[in-house]
Amino acid sequence: MKETAPTGTRPVPSLGPAKSRAKMLCCSSCHLCGMNHFSSLHPQVICSKLQLNEKKHLFSMDSQVMVALALSLVGGLSTSIGALFVILFQAPNLKMLGLLQGFAAGLMLSISFFDLAHNAINSIGFLKGNLWFFGGVVFFGIIANFIPEPTLASSSDVKSKKKNGDQGGKDTIKKHRRQVLYSGIITAIGISLHNFPEGMAVFLGSIKGLRVGLNLALAIALHNIPEGVAVALPIYFATQRVEWLSNERRATVLLYVSQAFKIRSAAFIGVELVATMVDFLARFSKWQAFKLATVSGFAEPLGVVLVAYLFPSSLSPEILEGLLASVGGVMAFLTLHEMLPLAFDYAGQKQAVKAVFFGMAFMSASLYFLEISLPDEMSL
Repeated sequence: MKETAPTGTRPVPSLGPAKSRAKMLCCSSCHLCGMNHFSSLHPQVICSKLQLNEKKHLFSMDSQVMVALALSLVGGLSTSIGALFVILFQAPNLKMLGLLQGFAAGLMLSISFFDLAHNAINSIGFLKGNLWFFGGVVFFGIIANFIPEPTLASSSDVKSKKKNGDQGGKDTIKKHRRQVLYSGIITAIGISLHNFPEGMAVFLGSIKGLRVGLNLALAIALHNIPEGVAVALPIYFATQRVEWLSNERRATVLLYVSQAFKIRSAAFIGVELVATMVDFLARFSKWQAFKLATVSGFAEPLGVVLVAYLFPSSLSPEILEGLLASVGGVMAFLTLHEMLPLAFDYAGQKQAVKAVFFGMAFMSASLYFLEISLPDEMSL
């Protein structure tokens, strides 16, 4: 059957091979430049309008990325607010620290099972989701065998405890500090990994609309505050060194000052020096806690950058969901292998279990409110 041109349009003349290719190129781009399907304009005019439209499109895309970065900074850096709660108040005792470790373990377990693994199973299937999840568990379990265990005391520490009770007590404190520091670093790593998909969700929400992106960023900011507390508190506790200056060391400092500078009033200057050093070390401890909590929040804008420039062209949705399930497996292994034993030792089994379930309930409620703030076609 012979095709007829639509009413009101001019019949298209036969073109040569080169002109036909130019016509097809222009026609395939008409949905970008907004022109009629068969235009009587010269192809160069069409191409110039197409290039102008592409520049506007790129500018719009860059603007969306910048808005998503700004919103993700609001959500991610709210971990710094949690760190401020820690450094503005007195450091807790070991029991309080154990309760907080249990609470942080509940947060991480809830994220692992109810967020990352759950979404992966719904997206790629039960079998594939579980394979990715337990693949992450096995992978990090193998790596953990090659990581030096900082919680074990050396034989010299044990001998010193037997010879001198006071020195043994100091060695025990150092051991506790190593344990707590390691746990804080683990928490920071786990929360940083969790912040990647949050950054991706903020970017997708910003593409959907500014209102969606803003609401999502505020919701993430609210549930990131306790995560900042969970990161900053063990780091602050483990890096405190205010009590290390005993009376004997204070006298040694005074002696060194007197011999080095030959000052008669070395005692007065030495006291000022000691006070300055103590104040500096206390600030250093608070700075370490604040810094690590802030760095863990920076993973969220990094997630925006990755999803905006790398993931759409390099990773399929199935592989991305599988990787997030593996992240959940790593977090579950770290929590059960490191954080829960520490919480049991410091707070007791019963109290630590209560803190774990409280943390799981808190994070589950937070994830629920985060979920209802997303449109139906999006998820974390």
